[in-house]
Amino acid sequence: MPTSPSPAPGTRPHNRARILRLVHEDGAQSRAALTERTGLNRSTIADLVAELVRQGVVDERVPDVPGRVGRPSPVVTASAQVVAIAVNPEVDAIEIAAVGLDRSILVRERLDNQDLPTPDAVAATIADRIAVWREGPLATVRIQAIGIAVPGLVRSSDGVVRNAPHLAWTDVPLAQLVRSATGSPAVVDNDATLGAIAEHRYGAGRGIDDIGYLNGGAAGIGGGLIIHGRPVAGAGGYAGEFGQNRPRITADDDRRTSDGVLEAEVSRRLLLDAVGLDAADDETLGAELSAADSSGATSTAVADEITRQPHVLASALANAVNVLNPALIVPGGFLATLADLRAEQIADDVSALAMTESAEGLQIRPAALGPDRLLIGAAELAFAELLADPGERS
Repeated sequence: MPTSPSPAPGTRPHNRARILRLVHEDGAQSRAALTERTGLNRSTIADLVAELVRQGVVDERVPDVPGRVGRPSPVVTASAQVVAIAVNPEVDAIEIAAVGLDRSILVRERLDNQDLPTPDAVAATIADRIAVWREGPLATVRIQAIGIAVPGLVRSSDGVVRNAPHLAWTDVPLAQLVRSATGSPAVVDNDATLGAIAEHRYGAGRGIDDIGYLNGGAAGIGGGLIIHGRPVAGAGGYAGEFGQNRPRITADDDRRTSDGVLEAEVSRRLLLDAVGLDAADDETLGAELSAADSSGATSTAVADEITRQPHVLASALANAVNVLNPALIVPGGFLATLADLRAEQIADDVSALAMTESAEGLQIRPAALGPDRLLIGAAELAFAELLADPGERS
């Protein structure tokens, strides 16, 4: 996840960036709280906040506290008027949202695909939605950049999608296409990598620095890694492709392919088929599976899939535990539903298959950000350069 070089610690630009990141990631902060958290004196905080207000990236207000004696410390918030356009092009739909620097979602749409979206069609769709939103909810905002979470191998340094097999994209200069179509800066990364970052900063992994994240989507299963608090992408940026590994399957009844990879055995499509849906978003699919499981009248097809798939998933998770020794595994997308429905089964299977020492203290928590996780991750990518160095504008 590339960013511009951060200013040197202790310098004015560095301290300005610290303040912006604090209010972006942790929400509204009083000047007094910022003074305490940064160790800077009150006058320096006041000057830095004033610069950020002039730049338009934070807002400051004096809270109205009834009965309070004396002037309360002004409260600083990240601006909702600076936005990232966050995009997740998938096999079944393109999701797109405008996310404020304060992490509010100003507008969001899910656009179902009739056919696999081409890169040019995705770029045109983004440009079209921005143009429409400019006449409404985004009439007064500043678009910082466009962040795109792609289900495939992405060279994040230049936004080239090397291989997104389920979309049938190979060596696509997606960032360049979107920049040309919109006139705005565009950055691209793997969807699961961005999901891992979002869950680490704001979701199930907040406060935990060694995390394995698995994203279950229409295009298959991807993964993201957080090691010592930092995302790890590998030498080429392609680490975390858990879905392409072959799980250990010892029970023939648990096998759906002769020698299939994880995403062929643990499949959103098979779950949709089990509940009789042609297409659905994750929330609808999850509700259908949960209702079927709790009704006491679960069909054999549903019961088989929501028991079989977690068994296979657990074998892949155990391999990840042995290799990475994470403190937390976060399943997202349809995998979060399986982790909810069969939490005890998955935990028992992972414990039985992983090395005892590697699994000590391991937690498995479904993604907490739900359907927002990839859009929030894409917005973080779009805001990365601004957060690293807000700069000073006159």
